[in-house]
Amino acid sequence: MNILDDLQWRGLIQDSTDIDALRAHIDEGHRTFYVGFDPTGQSLHVGHLTQALTARRLQRAGLRPLLLVGGATGLIGDPRETSERQLNPRETVEGWVADIQEQVRPYVDLTGDNAATLVNNADWTGELTALDFLRDIGKHFSVNRMLAREVVKARLESGISFTEFSYQIIQSNDYYELHKRHNCTIQFGGSDQWGNIASGVDYVRRRGAGPVHAFVTPLVTKADGTKFGKSEGEAVWLDSSLTSPYAFYQFWFNTADEDIAKYLRYFSFRDHDEILELEKATVDRPAARAAQRALAEELTALVHGANECAQVIAASQALFGRGELGTLSEATLEAALREAGAVEVDRNDVSGIAALFKESGLVKSVSEARRTVTEGGAYVNNVRVEDADGPLTDEQLLFGRIAVLRRGRKNISGVIMR
Repeated sequence: MNILDDLQWRGLIQDSTDIDALRAHIDEGHRTFYVGFDPTGQSLHVGHLTQALTARRLQRAGLRPLLLVGGATGLIGDPRETSERQLNPRETVEGWVADIQEQVRPYVDLTGDNAATLVNNADWTGELTALDFLRDIGKHFSVNRMLAREVVKARLESGISFTEFSYQIIQSNDYYELHKRHNCTIQFGGSDQWGNIASGVDYVRRRGAGPVHAFVTPLVTKADGTKFGKSEGEAVWLDSSLTSPYAFYQFWFNTADEDIAKYLRYFSFRDHDEILELEKATVDRPAARAAQRALAEELTALVHGANECAQVIAASQALFGRGELGTLSEATLEAALREAGAVEVDRNDVSGIAALFKESGLVKSVSEARRTVTEGGAYVNNVRVEDADGPLTDEQLLFGRIAVLRRGRKNISGVIMR
């Protein structure tokens, strides 16, 4: 199947330049494309996976990737509809560029005939003088067209600086420079970038180069209208120091049935038949969560590695008594318990087990905790509690500081000593 047909089947092309011309252009072979990531923080989040994985698909289909991390555009920031962006120090942005370059490397192959190349628009934008920018680049842009962009129109009343207003010009020039330097003829990005991307296609043409092509992927949304990429109000990052592999796995595992078919098509590298089978399983046996589990395992292994994924799966089982807690790493166990709502307790203020069950939120009162123990439904580290008012001993602490609390079969919390 042509790569464009696959992307369309997956719902990954929202807008494009002439799609037939783009298909013919790709079919001729040896094409180079680029996708950009602006360094607005030390890490990308799950929303960026759409672009990273689409780049991976295109490379697998024989195209050569240029992954641009915007050291120049990151100093400015794409205009927001609400207010002016805060300008970050150059040293900070340069550090973020290095972080994000390391993050995007694993999604493409940096060797072989169509090896990926990492590029930074600061390399050519930083050389420009103000007069060069105005005379050689700015003269090709119509202010009327730039004002027509939706995000710019939304800011006209509240005000927009020339700095943010110029972002579109700088991004458009990226396409021209990559076309000139690397014979890049295809750009893609998120649909919120369509105005900038189309402007770049037009600018390359105005400079007498091309023809060049472009398409955009849809912004990922949730069926309930809430923002994709958030878990408990926090962004789900690709950096494991910001979002643990366990929390990352749980984000995908907890995908709503209404969303999982779309996310499988966007993010999974399974073939069409496998995806259709998982979609059918969601309809026929929703409680099994086969599609969610498959996607969570695939993406956790891809982003964090097979070993981390195995640890996460082991933790998911061990917390509920279906595996050995002792086989887990300290980091994985702590991350899993924090996701479950574990409480931190000062070593000098350790109460009896019943009080800890109440403090952890597993029960509403100490008397309810005692009743749970009497009924045989209270566990510490998967061992049934016999004495509700007994202390939590040093011997019960995993890694000398962690204990898993469980009520019944499904209610988990924990204690982390400080």
